Amino acid sequence: MELFQPLVKEEDLHKNYTSIMRQSKEGDRQELLRWCEGFPDRDNKFVKEFQTTFNSSFWEIYLYALFREIGHSMEWSYSTPDFLVEHNSKKIVIEATIAAAASGKTPEWEKDLMESPPTKFKEMNMESIIRLSNSIISKYRKYKEKYSKLEHVKGNPFVIAVAPFEQPHFNLQCEVPIMALLYDFYVDEDAYNDNPHLYPNGPPDVNLGFVEKDNGAEIQLGLFEDDQLSDISAIFLSTTATWGKVESMSGNSDTMRFVNTVWWSEEEGSPITKQAAKENIRDGLFVFHNPYAKRPLDPEMYNHSGITQVFVDPETKIIDKKRNGLFLMHRQSINIGIK
Repeated sequence: MELFQPLVKEEDLHKNYTSIMRQSKEGDRQELLRWCEGFPDRDNKFVKEFQTTFNSSFWEIYLYALFREIGHSMEWSYSTPDFLVEHNSKKIVIEATIAAAASGKTPEWEKDLMESPPTKFKEMNMESIIRLSNSIISKYRKYKEKYSKLEHVKGNPFVIAVAPFEQPHFNLQCEVPIMALLYDFYVDEDAYNDNPHLYPNGPPDVNLGFVEKDNGAEIQLGLFEDDQLSDISAIFLSTTATWGKVESMSGNSDTMRFVNTVWWSEEEGSPITKQAAKENIRDGLFVFHNPYAKRPLDPEMYNHSGITQVFVDPETKIIDKKRNGLFLMHRQSINIGIK
């Protein structure tokens, strides 16, 4: 696909697209083209959508590259849902979506680069929970109304792959909001940062029950705490599948670039920081399993380094995170200039 041959007027191009055309080097763009080698434009509008709306198309490219990397074959005979993948004779139906900014709120591409990252996280996390909920529930309804009636969907696990692009600094949230939304397990970082002496074992986890929207409506938490969404086998999520991953993987030597990454180390039992660390397409992906799924996802399909799978025992409510080596939590990529 000719992703970088503009099809629309400059004023109609998405700000993220114009940014990578003006500020990124050819090596970075070639890396993204490598990700999408063989990716079919089934409706002949993907390139235009990539140039005008960007984030949702970028997320689909990332997922395609991920599935290729871990050995999934993909069937393109059907127009919907987004992906029908197969591995070791096991099929999965996957629908991609993003959490976007609410109307009237600052979108992620309007982030003030001179503004310091937040030191208080609850407001950001609550907004993310609300936007993630909207995206997941919307796709669930589409599954019930349309996808579940398709012959190639029936009997196969159904996964929603969601990427949060709903606000500036969305990349700092890691798994905190989605854990609260799916399992009503909220890690209160603010409480710990305000009074660390009260929490010798680290930030406390709390059950919030619900969060409140600006209009007073309540968003229920614990979507995977019972069988209400049993048609959803799992949720995929990554906060590191951004243009920064393209930059980190491109090996571009024309730009003075500093890539700072934070990884969870199971061995250390804490985060560790690395500079210029080698990164893989898998790094930073979460797979959240639904303990009440009618058609459970086979965990072996995603038993790869860089991927964290989250399981919850429906009886004890004990959370189990299966990691394979270091797990990418955050990344900051800074381009200083051209050598």
